[in-house]
Amino acid sequence: MNAPDISPVLIAQSGPLRGQRWVLSETDLSIGRDSDCDIVVADSTVSRKHAIITKRDSDWIIEDMSKNGTYVNDKVVRGSIKLNDGDFVSIATSVQIVFVGSDATVPLDINDLQERRMQLDVQSRRVWCAGNELLPLLSRPQYRLLVLLYGNIGDVCTRDEVVEAVWPDVLGEGVTEQSIDALVHRLRERLDVCDPEHQYVETVRGHGFRLNNPVL
Repeated sequence: MNAPDISPVLIAQSGPLRGQRWVLSETDLSIGRDSDCDIVVADSTVSRKHAIITKRDSDWIIEDMSKNGTYVNDKVVRGSIKLNDGDFVSIATSVQIVFVGSDATVPLDINDLQERRMQLDVQSRRVWCAGNELLPLLSRPQYRLLVLLYGNIGDVCTRDEVVEAVWPDVLGEGVTEQSIDALVHRLRERLDVCDPEHQYVETVRGHGFRLNNPVL
């Protein structure tokens, strides 16, 4: 007997809708300021029709329809892109939503998302380690690297994925191994000052990097 299909879920992690969730179905789901939208975000930075999520075959696609931008894992959506399990979707600067795919590798409970040693708020770019806020804020490359690792907790992110996330406008061959290693080293140093009792960024030799962010 086959296991029943599990519908993907959106969970608001920050902003005025924090804690709310929406189960995706075959019907398109709209996000915006307009009261007719499925997810209504009453914020002036959000367009009336800001974004729409559509199912295409077995994939879920988000399309940006806004002026102020839709972001997935801190990268601007240009046109439309496929959503993957664990992706962080930011609607302008107002709200952050986690996409939990049918394979559900991230927790379905919003409280579970908060009960890890490191916490990250993509909307404000603030980071906490063991309850201590990381100050000053990370540089943009450091922050982009951390968002990539944070959105793939427990999974190895390859060097190519790091280049795509941190230097999206640079061809892969234009970023040296030394540049990647130096960035990882600087991020580790910043995290170590905030929480010297734990090593967050692990190197998996021959494969890439992984975030060790245990549940408390």
